Amino acid sequence: MDKKVCIIGLGYIGLPTAAVLANNGFLVHGVDVNEKAINLINNGQIHIYEPDLENVVKKVVSEGRLRADKKAEKADIFILAVPTPFKDDHKPDLAFVESATKSIIPYLEPGNLIILESTSPVGTTEKIVEWILNERTDLSVDENKSNQIFVSHCPERVLPGKILKELIENDRIVGGINLVSTEKTAEFYEEFVKGKVLQTTARTAELSKLTENSYRDVNIAFANELSMICSDFNIDVWELIKLANHHPRVNILQPGPGVGGHCIAVDPWFIVDAAPERAQLIHTARNVNDAKPYFVIEKVKEAARKLTNPTIACLGLSFKANIDDLRESPAVEIVSELASVTNNTLYVSEPHIEQLPTHLQNLNIKLSSTEDALIHADIVLLLVEHDYFKLIDAKSLENKVVIDTKGILKYSSNIVVENELTRQ
Repeated sequence: MDKKVCIIGLGYIGLPTAAVLANNGFLVHGVDVNEKAINLINNGQIHIYEPDLENVVKKVVSEGRLRADKKAEKADIFILAVPTPFKDDHKPDLAFVESATKSIIPYLEPGNLIILESTSPVGTTEKIVEWILNERTDLSVDENKSNQIFVSHCPERVLPGKILKELIENDRIVGGINLVSTEKTAEFYEEFVKGKVLQTTARTAELSKLTENSYRDVNIAFANELSMICSDFNIDVWELIKLANHHPRVNILQPGPGVGGHCIAVDPWFIVDAAPERAQLIHTARNVNDAKPYFVIEKVKEAARKLTNPTIACLGLSFKANIDDLRESPAVEIVSELASVTNNTLYVSEPHIEQLPTHLQNLNIKLSSTEDALIHADIVLLLVEHDYFKLIDAKSLENKVVIDTKGILKYSSNIVVENELTRQ
């Protein structure tokens, strides 16, 4: 009999996971609160952008291996893939994880495997056990009991834009609440993962994902701090980093307008919250990256003060290149602030979306093509290094102030530079 998997959460991680599992022979029942998403999936369509995902979803839905609904069902394996944001005070918000857990409790049976894939603070997997056993006294996590269930954490480690490939090829870390849970979970992932499946404890697995993203956050903060120093000294930060990286043991990352996304911009706060006295470097890096959008905003304001009633065009809204994901995007934060201080319509080009997010729709912002935005703009602010923007004709930047936070536009050498042609 085919193993059945019930996945709670059909977003950027849950839906690709469901598609990959269904395409590898599992029967998959996907659960989400978004009724529009459910209807699209059941019609073989998708509500998010990820290369090749729609083709796989269409295939597995037509084969009857994937179905979406608002309610869970009995299954052999349950996967929780819901958001884990933080609250206003940067404290982890586990409401979605708790709600997802409680939604599957009525359907659990002895022998079931429950896997938390959501990136979570240390101890969350143990909380899941508490929530389950508080309501289901007929179940147990004690080894060798007939009513035993197995609970583990396996953090996702994929890059948007390459999710389908990386779900299969990347190494995975699995950590159970006990040894047998770890082993059961490893056996499951080994059925479709080509990379190594590394076994550890639940707490270590939880902290491993937070560590990976905090490492990148600290390194990006170093690059962002360098970019601000270089701006003060009128030095090309990208040339500086390129030269420094010729050292055999130096690998500085690239600066940008801040740090976004559902992982790097969020996960370090989970460590800071759990160990505020110890996580000094991690905390400082978070502050540097959170402050970078305001540095960019000030640079735009400085440029605007030198012109008469200028029109600004912002290129890019997503948190990284070539995707439609706007979660925690510094570009969105920058655009929102600039729209509130400019007198003219703010032109925004984001080739990967069809409409602005709700909180930007009531502002004086026009979502336009890149070409239209450049025609109207006196100031061009590059926020995301989409491949599309790399094809911008240098002539369209003539006689404009170019503020390039990613170092890809012609005539740019630092966080803010005037077009070379205006200096001749």
